[in-house]
Amino acid sequence: MVELWILIVGIVAALAIGLLIGFLVRKNIGEKKIGSAEAEAKRILDDGQKAAEAKKKELVLEAKEDVLRLRNETERELKERRTEVSRQERRITQKEENLDKKAEALERKSEQLDEKLKANDALHEKINEVLGQHLTRLEEISGYTAEQAKEELLSRVEAEAKHEMAQKMDELESQFKEEAETKARNLISLAIQRCAADHVTEATISAVALPNEEMKGRIIGREGRNIQKLETLTGVELIIDDTPETIAISGFDPVRREIARLALEKLITDGRIHPARIEEMVEKARKEVEAVVKQAGERATFEVNVHGIHPDLIKLLGRLRYRTSYGQNVLQHSIEVAWLAGIMADELGVDGTLARRAGLLHDIGKAFPQDMEGSHVELGVNALRKYKENPEVLHAVEAHHNDVEPRTIVAVLVQAADAISAARPGARREDMENYIKRLQKLEEIAVGFAGVDKAYAIQAGREIRVMVKPELVNDEGMKLIAREMAKKIEDEVKYPGQIKLNLIRETRTVDYAK
Repeated sequence: MVELWILIVGIVAALAIGLLIGFLVRKNIGEKKIGSAEAEAKRILDDGQKAAEAKKKELVLEAKEDVLRLRNETERELKERRTEVSRQERRITQKEENLDKKAEALERKSEQLDEKLKANDALHEKINEVLGQHLTRLEEISGYTAEQAKEELLSRVEAEAKHEMAQKMDELESQFKEEAETKARNLISLAIQRCAADHVTEATISAVALPNEEMKGRIIGREGRNIQKLETLTGVELIIDDTPETIAISGFDPVRREIARLALEKLITDGRIHPARIEEMVEKARKEVEAVVKQAGERATFEVNVHGIHPDLIKLLGRLRYRTSYGQNVLQHSIEVAWLAGIMADELGVDGTLARRAGLLHDIGKAFPQDMEGSHVELGVNALRKYKENPEVLHAVEAHHNDVEPRTIVAVLVQAADAISAARPGARREDMENYIKRLQKLEEIAVGFAGVDKAYAIQAGREIRVMVKPELVNDEGMKLIAREMAKKIEDEVKYPGQIKLNLIRETRTVDYAK
């Protein structure tokens, strides 16, 4: 046990001695490292101070050089500016001397002019005095004052000038009339010769042939349901009378009439006639007519070589294929007007394409249903304006029946072409007796109003020109007469489109010098 304790104490003492020796060794080594580090730091500081001193000296030298360079440049610039200022001062001094010399010269000239003006004034006074003496002498000799003589001379010169001007105007007017008439005849004859068109007259009734009389009963159907269905869907009237193997389709809208005709022919061919089948065939016929309308409009634009027209306007053009005016097909009439206007425009050196475009579209308003309010001119202008058509084309369409005064050559050419196409022999037809009766009826209605002097139906019955008695009807009364006259015409006369009432109140004073 004692030995064990001795062994433990020996081990502890050995450990303590080892730790003490290790501490002393480490302390000695650390002191050596710290000393060497301090020496190295001192050396680095010395080197840094030396480098800083050298850099400082170098920067000081560079700064001195920059200062010296800037001083030299500044001195040189100041020297140049002093030189320039001296030169400018010499120039200004020289200019002042010149201005002084010019001012002296101007003063001398001014004095000379004053002397001359005084001399001229004196001379002018002498001249006026002499002229006054001469005028007084002339007045004494002639018996006229100066104003009277001047008026007499001017009146004679004016009378002679007016007489010569009137003679010259008469000569020029006669010459221009002869030349204009000759050129107009040549131009119109050339256009008519180059544009020859065939016209097909159409009525407001279409006939459909039947294979037998039994088909009439099948078309009518039980209690008339088939014919009622067909009339309701197409908006036309089917006339089934004693005419053998024929049914007439009556309607003012040619497109509806054509749809009804095609649908009826399809039903007759198919043989199955009942309301459901009728509805199906009417829809097919409507699509076929729409396709034909589109093709007709496109064919018309290609025929007259006019492109860029809005697709909706092309469809309206195609609808004119089924529209007639006094028996004349309106689409064919529009194509003919386009060619006539284009030919005359080319001969006159005007834009032929624009003239053909206006001629083709001039009756576009007739494509709208007849129950729409407004004349075909108003409807056409509104449609063209909606699709942003050329303003010149708009004006030509608006002016082709003189609704407005034509302001362009194209508008006048479209008017002329429209008149030529309508006046061509065989182009239009109307019962002459009914036509004359309608015009007479219009004039009788107008003359029947109190205060009306004369009335004339013009423009194929599209306008009534009424002259009223100015001593019986005033301006306010004219408006009342026009309104009552229009109402009476609407109630008593059947006519297509609109009739324009043009009331004129004119006061004339006539006297005679004896």
